[in-house]
Amino acid sequence: MAPSQWAMLFMVLAALVWSGIEPLERAVWWMEVAPVILGVGALAICWRRFPWTPISCLLIALFGVILCVGGHYTYAEVPLGRWAAQTFDLSRNHYDRLGHFFQGVVPAIMGRELLLRCTPLRQGKAMFWVVASIALAISASYELAEWWTALLVDPDAGTAFLGSQGDVWDAQWDMALALSGALLTQLALGRLHDRQLQRLGLAASA
Repeated sequence: MAPSQWAMLFMVLAALVWSGIEPLERAVWWMEVAPVILGVGALAICWRRFPWTPISCLLIALFGVILCVGGHYTYAEVPLGRWAAQTFDLSRNHYDRLGHFFQGVVPAIMGRELLLRCTPLRQGKAMFWVVASIALAISASYELAEWWTALLVDPDAGTAFLGSQGDVWDAQWDMALALSGALLTQLALGRLHDRQLQRLGLAASA
């Protein structure tokens, strides 16, 4: 790995350790940081065979930190979101919206990289549509997983994990933000991503 990628890994691990020190609700912490633990482990195991581009690593690392912060406080109690709600007279703590936006960003960049490296699909309208569909499907699947988790675990922990804060349209907002993240990521970062793939000679590898 490049030095910058080692720095990103250290940042995520430091955030994970910090988040696990006396979190607000331990059960919620486990549920929120599980994707971070599993994701870091999977990337480490596969890294030699499948190294990711720097932009993918950066976005994955940022998402990992967002999840760790949400796990430590629970999303409804994250101080940054609470400050924003008070400062801008918002109806709720919107920190979880940031997490769901990145839930579209990260699957989009990872899905795009996997498709370009492992399939005959090339840049274009079809790629754009497929990547957006993958991100939206992952977001919808996560909403279903949250729903079942809330039903099966302790009700209080399940409610904190959902983070709906009384918003009846919370699931729809979450999926809309994930789709927005997927679309904006492709529009804003597609060319940079292509250059990084070409620089590493990965556009048609694997």
